[in-house]
Amino acid sequence: MRGSGETIRTTCPYCGVGCGVKVTVNSDATVRVEGDEQHPANYGRLCSKGAALGETLSLDDRLLYPEIAGRRVSWDEALDAVAAGFRQTLTEHGPDAVAFYVSGQLLTEDYYVANKLMKGCFGSANIDTNSRLCMSSSVAGHQRAFGSDTVPGCYEDLEEADLVVLVGSNLAWCHPVLYQRILAARARREGKPKLVVIDPRRTATCDAAETHLPLKPGSDTALFNGLLVHLYQQDRLDPEFLERHVAEFWPAYRAAKEVASNVPTVAAKTGLAESDIAEFYGLWGRTRKVVTVYSQGVNQSAHGSDKVNAIVNCHLATGRIGQPGMGPFSITGQPNAMGGREVGGLANQLAAHMGFAPDDVERVRRFWQAPAIAARPGLKAVELFQAVADGRIKALWIMGTNPVVSLPDADAARDALRRCPLVIVSDAVADTDTVRLAHVKLPALTWGEKEGTVTNSERRISRQRTFLPTPGEAKPDWWAMAQVAQRLGFADQFPFESTAAVFREHAALSGFENQGQSRRDFDISALADLSDTDYDALQPVQWPLPRGATTGAARLFGEGGFFTADGKARCVAVGERAPTHAVDDSFPLVLNSGRVRDQWHTMTRTGKTARLTGHVPEPYVEIHPVDALACGVSENALARVHSRWGEIIVRVRTSPEQQPGSVFVPMHWGSPLAPRGRVNAAVNPAVDPVSGQPESKHTPVRVQAYRPRWHGFLLSRAAIEPPAVEYRVSVRDRECWRYELAGEGSVDDWPAWARVLLGDEPGWEWLEFADIGAGRYRGAVLVSGRLHACLFVAPNHELPLRGWLAGLFAAEELGSAERASLLAGRPGQGQRDSGRIVCACFGVGLNTLTAAIRQQRLATPQAIGETLKAGTNCGSCVPELRQLIAQG
Repeated sequence: MRGSGETIRTTCPYCGVGCGVKVTVNSDATVRVEGDEQHPANYGRLCSKGAALGETLSLDDRLLYPEIAGRRVSWDEALDAVAAGFRQTLTEHGPDAVAFYVSGQLLTEDYYVANKLMKGCFGSANIDTNSRLCMSSSVAGHQRAFGSDTVPGCYEDLEEADLVVLVGSNLAWCHPVLYQRILAARARREGKPKLVVIDPRRTATCDAAETHLPLKPGSDTALFNGLLVHLYQQDRLDPEFLERHVAEFWPAYRAAKEVASNVPTVAAKTGLAESDIAEFYGLWGRTRKVVTVYSQGVNQSAHGSDKVNAIVNCHLATGRIGQPGMGPFSITGQPNAMGGREVGGLANQLAAHMGFAPDDVERVRRFWQAPAIAARPGLKAVELFQAVADGRIKALWIMGTNPVVSLPDADAARDALRRCPLVIVSDAVADTDTVRLAHVKLPALTWGEKEGTVTNSERRISRQRTFLPTPGEAKPDWWAMAQVAQRLGFADQFPFESTAAVFREHAALSGFENQGQSRRDFDISALADLSDTDYDALQPVQWPLPRGATTGAARLFGEGGFFTADGKARCVAVGERAPTHAVDDSFPLVLNSGRVRDQWHTMTRTGKTARLTGHVPEPYVEIHPVDALACGVSENALARVHSRWGEIIVRVRTSPEQQPGSVFVPMHWGSPLAPRGRVNAAVNPAVDPVSGQPESKHTPVRVQAYRPRWHGFLLSRAAIEPPAVEYRVSVRDRECWRYELAGEGSVDDWPAWARVLLGDEPGWEWLEFADIGAGRYRGAVLVSGRLHACLFVAPNHELPLRGWLAGLFAAEELGSAERASLLAGRPGQGQRDSGRIVCACFGVGLNTLTAAIRQQRLATPQAIGETLKAGTNCGSCVPELRQLIAQG
């Protein structure tokens, strides 16, 4: 731990932008978090999640000690058990019976040790990562086109482009710092770059875009095949670049022409207007400096690799790659998905951007002095858990991820873990859907407690640094794996005594025999001899950084130099592509899942602070009003979303910006917060045949009204175990915990039910109103005059607003007016409900904003910012502010 008052420069643990963060630990142990103005990823900007990091560091939910079968044990006992379990499995069933499932949340050094242990000692490549779920189609597309998994550009390209095309990327919410960089560039450059958004949904990212193309889900390849045909027909290719640096253009062109020969054909396949397609093609064709940014809307598809290559084909054919302001750009979703790719953390990679060619296998074996080297790819994420289910994998170590929430067909993943003879989970959190199924639990360090490196979406390596003391007996992941390795007889391969030592070996491997015909893109051998002091002070740097270099390369491939045998890139022929599962009469709607603005993954960090739960407190289904009417569901009611794989119950949000025929459900909620809200329980397990990435954006579903016997909510000053009713969601509020409830069972005595739930101690004061015939109950309990808890129940979802009630928990004592309003179920005179949070950075609610807009006639987001501060920090709420202004 650093000294009190010292400012530590570290890196944000959320998305792949890789923002620099300055952290100061105050004398009272509180933590101040600011953007690092010196970091080249963000130059001081932070999004709402990053700005709230200091509020997520409590230890109340942490796993702090090793456990076996729910019993606290010493580290030695836990590590002995893990080693014995792997030894027995390897001896009795061989290397294909063991597996690791790791995470883009791990640091590169953790990843390196995990990969070396599995592939270089166990002799199996059964190590895969949750990054498989978000960017493996980009990896496959890069490898097919460039011969290597190389991101060719950098963030400055987004600012220097004249046109940025965002495909399947809600950049304003999912990578808001990059979105703000683009908007700042537009302000400086008189409207350049222009923005085109290609997305079935009209998202917040469309707010600043000149064009939104709401194509039919899954039709991306048709659109970009048609663009390739247009570029050829309009003489927009770069013949010199094609001749010198690209192969196999003609097969790709013929395949594109066969399925997307003209604009009318593309319009029929995509559902877009012919005029809009023609305008987009013309704009792309005549704009030299164009960047095409793509993310999960492209990758998370059964044909994601082909979608990537359809995009890359257009850039290769026009030579628009590796030069300032141009190129295809994959934006990753996790802080170290790139670092995992560098070390070989995917089952179809070996190490350091080497695959399983015999020469590579032999090279890595010699460098590692490996006792048993993997010689072929292992099982990718979805098939890995299928192998657990059918008994082929008998020992599984899961690190830093929650697959029972994040994998498609998530109930099947849960059932698989229940049947697995040995499940080890390393995690920082004590209660997740996955931790609940572990035989052995190992407490891991998390952000602020551990140190190492991460690599962001532009190939920039940055340091994460320690600024907090070690809690309990938590340990670094790399240390736990090295200890197991030593117990299994691999001490010579794992002599590491520090994170820096691991990094030095990783860097050395990247440069090992990396020249001539064996030349590889990933090379950071200039860092292989860093001292511990230099490692601690390491500044953000891009790769490649070969031995002798002092600065990394911002861009690659502008003058060719692809990592293929002949040095040429490959265009890839992409034919007709459609989603694996089509809608039908039984399941007529397309389910698309994804992120929301203020949440991250499965909410184990962001769910801890009320600042981030106020914008979207519950899982929901967003549905077009026409579809809502047809399905018999209404705004703010509850609905079942049902597929062939599973079912969820969520709140209904109607929106004309949702494409008819499609629905959207966020991916974040797991059983600890919303047992019926795990969207991936309903998502189909189809995968891309090349990348193995699941099709998370296209599952046929039906939506039906859910009609429980009663609806309710509970507010409690202290966290409680919510009742085991059919619908329940736990939400952290500023002064209390909030529990949204609905049940199918009849409750005859609500006052008694409330007392069983909350307790009833001597001296507690109860305020209650009950209308048994109408099925309504309002009850509140006061302790020494302060509101301790309140429960509201009704036969439908029309219940009092929660905001003003939550605000009563801040009062030291409730007066008669507040008591009367509690029983009435509505705010009294002088009491206001600020409404759902719109601006998370400053806690500004919907009702506060609408009142100010109307009363003060605020006509711009800037005017709102000057009055209420909303929108003046990360800017993520600005699109919503514009909508509120338009609504008046």
